[in-house]
Amino acid sequence: MISHKEIIIRLILSAITGGLIGVEREVNNRPAGLRTHILVSVGSALMMLVSIDGFYDVETGLRTADSARLAAQVVSGIGFLGAGTIIKTGSNIKGLTTAASLWACACVGLAIGNGYYLGGLLTSVIILFTLMSLRSIEKRIFKGKYKKLEIISINRPGLIGEIGMLLGKHDIIIKDINIVDGEIEDREEHGTMEIHFMVKVRKNFNPNNFFREIYKIEGIFEALFYGRKIHDNNFQVL
Repeated sequence: MISHKEIIIRLILSAITGGLIGVEREVNNRPAGLRTHILVSVGSALMMLVSIDGFYDVETGLRTADSARLAAQVVSGIGFLGAGTIIKTGSNIKGLTTAASLWACACVGLAIGNGYYLGGLLTSVIILFTLMSLRSIEKRIFKGKYKKLEIISINRPGLIGEIGMLLGKHDIIIKDINIVDGEIEDREEHGTMEIHFMVKVRKNFNPNNFFREIYKIEGIFEALFYGRKIHDNNFQVL
């Protein structure tokens, strides 16, 4: 049987580790923040404690059931909560990292609840490092490889397909597409949208030819590349 002191230590420690992970998510304005991560971590630790101590026959001192089955349900059950943090907007999907952090936080809670302090604490440190530091490292790695192409156009069927065909014609690789619907300020047109492409261009990429052709696509009235506004026949190589 686990002592009362040990139970208190494990629950408080799981709350602290879950809270640290939750603070990082809260600062970045994610769907699941401080309170959610604390609840997940503490709840997981409690389930592990119940698994350890809750299936003993006091008189015989023997287990009355497989205690691992209760803790195992936490790992699979946390997926329902994680799925609620995933948001799909157009073709853009957000919340996968938060869902993963919730799952990892549940695992940390199970580990600490089982008294596996080294594994739980070390995993918490790795999670925090991944969330706080690897984002900037990732941006530095891919900053030189991918460029942002922004297109403002009329919202009409088949437009993205035509743009995609043009990108393929110029051997431009698409990494990500984000669509922002809505009206553009200072314009009379309605039903406009912004399309943001993260693309990788070849060394022999000819921007002048590309932007001459992109303005031939019906509905496009503004394009930005490398953060600079591009007008038809007025593109300078950057």
